[in-house]
Amino acid sequence: MRYSTALLPLVATATAFVIPDEVTAEQLVLDTEQQAEKPVSSWWDRVHSLNDFLSSAESTFETALDSLEKQASKLSSSLPKVEFDIGSDITDFLPPSEYSALGHGHGHGTNLTVYQTIKTSNYTKKFAALVDDHPDLVKQLNSTSANITVFIPIDSAFEKIPHHDKDHKPPKEFLEKLVKYHVVPDFYPAGRVLAHHTIPTALEEEALGGRPQRLRVSVGLFGVKLNFFSKVAYANLYTKNGVVHGVDNILVPPPPAKTLISLFPTKFSTLELAAEKTGLKHHDDDDDEHHHHLTGLTFFAPTNTAFQRLGPAANAFLFNTEKGLHYLRALLAYHIVANETLYSDAYYGPKAAGFAPSLDLAYHHPSSTSTTPSDNIRDGDGDGEEEDGAGIKGAKHYHLDLPSLLGDAHLAVDITRWYGFITIKVNGRVPVSIQDGLARNGVLQVVDHILIPPHNHKKGGAAAAAWDGEVEGEISVEELVERLEPYVKMDDEGRKGDEVEAGEL
Repeated sequence: MRYSTALLPLVATATAFVIPDEVTAEQLVLDTEQQAEKPVSSWWDRVHSLNDFLSSAESTFETALDSLEKQASKLSSSLPKVEFDIGSDITDFLPPSEYSALGHGHGHGTNLTVYQTIKTSNYTKKFAALVDDHPDLVKQLNSTSANITVFIPIDSAFEKIPHHDKDHKPPKEFLEKLVKYHVVPDFYPAGRVLAHHTIPTALEEEALGGRPQRLRVSVGLFGVKLNFFSKVAYANLYTKNGVVHGVDNILVPPPPAKTLISLFPTKFSTLELAAEKTGLKHHDDDDDEHHHHLTGLTFFAPTNTAFQRLGPAANAFLFNTEKGLHYLRALLAYHIVANETLYSDAYYGPKAAGFAPSLDLAYHHPSSTSTTPSDNIRDGDGDGEEEDGAGIKGAKHYHLDLPSLLGDAHLAVDITRWYGFITIKVNGRVPVSIQDGLARNGVLQVVDHILIPPHNHKKGGAAAAAWDGEVEGEISVEELVERLEPYVKMDDEGRKGDEVEAGEL
């Protein structure tokens, strides 16, 4: 599948989202516990090498945004018509006799349903066998009442499963969730996939309040990848009831947030130590007594670099003194939003009285119904323009006020989107350096600066009162204590009385 330079602004942005090599990806998904250290260095080191560039590019982008909007049309028309391939690794997905012209434009067409396509292709026999074990899924993939999308792992993807696991068949319930995670109950041809950073699947995740678990899309010069590792090897086979894409790795539903963090000790070892010292790691995510209370979370996860930027004095106080541990716990609580999940292009609100608000912040196909911002999300431009294809007319701005676990302290989040560019800033100053780390129970938005509550008495709002590590440098113990003191109300056990149970993370 070829796309012209009209999509290059999106591709240029998405290349900042790191794509690991194939071997690293296999180890990450299927053998993480035994091979954790190796994928950590390969995956995260590539991310970190781009941090300085991204920081500079982001600043430049914000300054020049208005000018770029005015010149976008002229620039696009003047670019040379260079094309790049997406999903062209396979050219004979179906036997020649099964193809037909369906008038969809790019891509191939067939009069088969999605299920019939999976059964007919010589590349998807193993995935077809999984689907056949679940009659409800067979019915869904055969139904013509609605268009669906399936990212089908080709047979070679199953060969990447570690040998010692091949003779052990997982529980049927897990396999059903696995298959559903490859199905999208909507129409997502390649152009629409490119226009999204996350995509909702048919897997309804209890830990997200019954909302769809999502796939993460990364676009690079070498193709499109899902969840960092699974490459789209074949794109846009239009069927009687949707579209299918072939991928070269099995898509595995993401682990809980704490497990995801533990996979990258070279980046999150300080965070893990903080969780250990404050008691956040002494609970089981699968313990129903704690787990059933949580319906999603957003964790602005600070890296080791973020803690280092506090300075040695602040770190010594937080980690090495009994009093400091109470402040450390409060600091961690300020990075966590419970029961609300904010992706770069979607928002799952808190569930209350059977109502579960959500919002699609991504591009919309002209034929789709546009969404209306909820009460705590404001559309910054208010122009009501309809988004189309892989581009967008004008930048989109969203502002959210999210309640943290730290008492009444809120996090002010601003999202700006223009073409493939998405920037997320917290409290007006701290950029999210790595977006959309998918977790079973929410999402990680990685930050390289510690989020510190603003001075309540300082004028100018949360952004003006927030700590700016880039400008102000290391924070003194006195300043840190002053900002956290109103929230540190310790009972006999040294914990806040109104804090959500830590085991829910």
